Amino acid sequence: MNLNIERNDNGKTQGLNLAGEIDAYTAPKLKEALLPLTKHEGTTIVVDLEHVNYMDSTGLGVFISALKSTKEYNSDLRLVALQDRVRRLFDITGLDSIINIDSTVRGGK
Repeated sequence: MNLNIERNDNGKTQGLNLAGEIDAYTAPKLKEALLPLTKHEGTTIVVDLEHVNYMDSTGLGVFISALKSTKEYNSDLRLVALQDRVRRLFDITGLDSIINIDSTVRGGK
């Protein structure tokens, strides 16, 4: 399966709505869309993962890279509407304690 990325520009809030799978094949496409958004000071990037049904460690790596970039450029990364199986990856790895995650919020649009 592929990864579909829809971008929503709301000024200081940039939204990415993702659908599909994030794996070694699709992660470069996500990184190409996500990392440039983190390089604008004061911007909040809201990534909606509601329609992502699979993610592997390559996907986690993209979000770690994005988090590092937000620290460097003084922007903010939020992940919202994660499915349980995707959320568990962040919980198991401890990334839920360093990345702002809200599985209950529908965001990005």
